[in-house]
Amino acid sequence: MNSQTLSEQAVALHRSGRMAEAESLYLQVLAAHPADFTARHLLGVLRAQSGRMDEALADIGAALALNPDDPEALLNHANVLKSLNRLEDALAGFDRALALKPGWPQAENNRGTVLQAMGRHDEALATYDRALAVAPDNVEALNNRGSVLQDLRRPADALASYDQALRLAPRFATAFNNRGSALLDLKRFADALGCFDRAQALRPGDVQILNNRGNALQGLLRYDEAVAAYDQALALSPGYAEALNNRGNALQQLKRHDEALASFDLALTSKPEAFAGAAIAALNLCDWTRSAQIGAQMAGRIMAGEPISPWTLLGYSQDEMLQRRCAENAIAARFPNLPPALAGRPYRHGKIRLAYVSSDFAHHPVATQVVQLIESHDRSRFEVIGIGTNAEDGSSQRRRLIAAFDTFIDAADLPAEAVARQLRQMEVDILVDLNGHTRGDNFDILSHRPALVQATWLGYAGTTAAPFMDYVLADAVVAPNAAAFSETILNLPVCFFANDSSRKIGVAPSRAEASLPQDGFVFCCFNNNFKITAPVFALWMRLLAALPGSVLWLKQAGDKAKANLQQAAKEAGVDPARLVFAKPAALDVHLARHRLADLFLDTAPYGAHATACDALYAGLPVLTERGTAFASRIGASFLTAAGLPDLIAESAADYERLALELARDPARLKAAREKLASGSPLFDTQRLARDMEAAFEAMLAAVK
Repeated sequence: MNSQTLSEQAVALHRSGRMAEAESLYLQVLAAHPADFTARHLLGVLRAQSGRMDEALADIGAALALNPDDPEALLNHANVLKSLNRLEDALAGFDRALALKPGWPQAENNRGTVLQAMGRHDEALATYDRALAVAPDNVEALNNRGSVLQDLRRPADALASYDQALRLAPRFATAFNNRGSALLDLKRFADALGCFDRAQALRPGDVQILNNRGNALQGLLRYDEAVAAYDQALALSPGYAEALNNRGNALQQLKRHDEALASFDLALTSKPEAFAGAAIAALNLCDWTRSAQIGAQMAGRIMAGEPISPWTLLGYSQDEMLQRRCAENAIAARFPNLPPALAGRPYRHGKIRLAYVSSDFAHHPVATQVVQLIESHDRSRFEVIGIGTNAEDGSSQRRRLIAAFDTFIDAADLPAEAVARQLRQMEVDILVDLNGHTRGDNFDILSHRPALVQATWLGYAGTTAAPFMDYVLADAVVAPNAAAFSETILNLPVCFFANDSSRKIGVAPSRAEASLPQDGFVFCCFNNNFKITAPVFALWMRLLAALPGSVLWLKQAGDKAKANLQQAAKEAGVDPARLVFAKPAALDVHLARHRLADLFLDTAPYGAHATACDALYAGLPVLTERGTAFASRIGASFLTAAGLPDLIAESAADYERLALELARDPARLKAAREKLASGSPLFDTQRLARDMEAAFEAMLAAVK
């Protein structure tokens, strides 16, 4: 059989997928004719298709030595270089192919994938557009164009590109998966789930699709189903770090912190981002051995540029400059390229158009804190707009908030850019963010800079480090260090915190009904247990040891965290039965039962915020240590405003000494209670409204 016939047979076998037989024939041809360009080139293509990239590179390179100007060989050589992650060489190869065959859609498309992998997204987009100008029906280029538009944070445009690809190829599973991903970016979680379901039906067993499906279910708050989706992915790929990390996040929401930590730990072997999840899970479990290991790595990782959740760091460190660097890392990772600012020249209105944006306009402490303030704004000078980016939960808090705003925008299912453009069309003067670096943040809206002035307030105790945020509303106690903030600090004269002074205090149960001793001293802390650190708990145990009959009254904890706290008490020589865990109660009863306690003990480095305010509102004195960061100084701000500065300790030793003195001096605690009962500017919402309005006018004056 001659070489021509062998070569034709090899090509036929290759096309039919009979790779081993085709390879054998290509080798026979080359044994007889080592300079056969076609056999050498196609042998390289076959080996590339079989995943043998180094061999493929050598074969196609040898073919190019025989015919350096063959566009197909140049294209395939560049494809192999890309597979080997030799991106610069691959780009040069595609450029050579296009020089010989200008406008070649396949080469333009593949060149775009290299540019995208190199992070050169604008150039990649232009390359895909050139491919589509020649071949508008190239579904691969349409899909890739959508992908790079997502990289450029243009999910709505990406969606249009995916839709065009799917009109041409209705069974294109990758495009359905990518379309779902764009819908996730747009927070259209139900639509995203539908896309992932279509993709899964077309490509069962694809772990990426299963993982993305779990993400859509998380967005819909269907956490149990999300965990099941991640479990399906992990059954197929047990070391899939992305699914392990996302599974940990879903388990956190289900308060299954021990399982979450185990999931994060597995993910950490290959995915450093799981570190932040493990960090908060360890705190939630009061697993102080694990949190100490994590804490020892925190600063180094942040200084190396790792994007760790700034909110998580608040539970580990009071170093405000480290907190700023952490926030800078998070913003830089989130916004490698900022969108153009929408706000232009100052507007002229009869009233200042003031907007508040939050993902917590629901049954949430932030909603409870701000509602009376919103009701109290001077409508002769301000038009007040609310933007809720969370789903309707049917709560009374949400209904009251919606009624309090002059205009309310339900933005739960709206793309961030669409919300930003709506605010720009409304000519909003001042946009106040109530999230900062907390779950459900609104940075995607704020990054478009739809308002003349943008300020952050209340939700997050620290700097956003976002270049599109102008001000942080604070007070002189919580934010004395301007260098720790990228924003301009605008201090309110009394306290930055908002309260609802119309809240009713119900009827308290008896101490016996609350499982408290009738006569013993009751220390109380209703903070979430992730704020209880090893040094704080050790100090508390020393207090119990020094005061026979005393107890520590805590918020109900999960089984694992409760067991860890009880074990820590036992190791400190304190009977675990002296830890009393409060059962859930209606808000009015919860406020009332504070009166069963004698002293509220604050935590560090992340102090009590709403919980400290609840205690003071109910008349329970709070003991705090003035920390070195916003999150650890809020208790000091409250006590300063309440006229109780003598309950602010300046060190841990001072805190311990003061706690014992107060426990042994009932008259001093009684005087503190009487001071709280006499009224405090801390709960004067009308005054806070006027102070904030003056701050808003000062912000606008600086612009105009």
